[in-house]
Amino acid sequence: MNQMVLKQVIDVKEIIDDGRVNGNEIVKLFESFHDVDVEVTEVRGEKGKTDFVKITIPGSNGKLAGGDAPTLGVVGRLGGLGARPTRIGLVSDGDGAIAAVSTAYKLALMQTKLDVLPGDVIVTTHICPDAPTAPHYPVDFMDSPVTIMEMNQHEITSEMDAILSIDTTKGNVIINHKGISISPTVKAGYVLKVNSDLVRIMEMATGQLANTFPVTTQDITPYGNDVYHVNSILQPSVATNAPVVGVAITTISAVPGCGTGASHEIDIADAVRFAIEVAKEFTAKKIQFYDEKEFAHLEKLYGSMSHLQTYGNVD
Repeated sequence: MNQMVLKQVIDVKEIIDDGRVNGNEIVKLFESFHDVDVEVTEVRGEKGKTDFVKITIPGSNGKLAGGDAPTLGVVGRLGGLGARPTRIGLVSDGDGAIAAVSTAYKLALMQTKLDVLPGDVIVTTHICPDAPTAPHYPVDFMDSPVTIMEMNQHEITSEMDAILSIDTTKGNVIINHKGISISPTVKAGYVLKVNSDLVRIMEMATGQLANTFPVTTQDITPYGNDVYHVNSILQPSVATNAPVVGVAITTISAVPGCGTGASHEIDIADAVRFAIEVAKEFTAKKIQFYDEKEFAHLEKLYGSMSHLQTYGNVD
């Protein structure tokens, strides 16, 4: 294992596991990295407030430098870091934010050691230590002070040419594996095949056989349409035409998102290591998230499926 990635996870977790944490604490973490840009936007909803964080790590030949290297988006998806005062401490749902910020932190540190990626990497998540909870089968979900649409508005940008969406995905009886699991690629309403390059990178990064999880049509439609979703891991796909792959942090047993004492640093580090290795190869144009020719053929045969990115025929 790359112990240095684990160190970044532990450092970030220590910052985030705090009832007072906000976006400014993430800004402080990156203050010494002069080339890294961190933006914080406070958003208030009916159930409280949260700080959206956008961390941009520029590449040597990325769009910010006037180059043509593609941009990878890494989204840390969650309802909240904590459910205070109902629950004391960091909740399982916070793993997505820890993984995303740790990915940005490691990439920033790499730049100081002359390991600069070709393309830009944009990391987004939100920081909320006191989110509400919501009933869900088989275990309660973490809710959020803001809507999924607001999350997508602040966490998905037009610059992202492909997106990894990292989310705790433990509150189900479908995935029975401890570690990380990846989804098939989702693009513009289509569920495409599991990408073989991402499988290869996953096996290299974890040292284990790849683990993948099923995706249903319901999962790639917007929240709020009264159909079942395994969780919000693929909600970024409703807000972009870029290909999206879910990176699930998983367990063998069903663990509620609002459960405390359930964040496993080793598993989060696997997600971080996977994201970094994908960023290296994707921004160097060595891999794609999907087969462009086959996707064009699918659309020619069956038409656009982008209506699945909307609320459809509602009264």
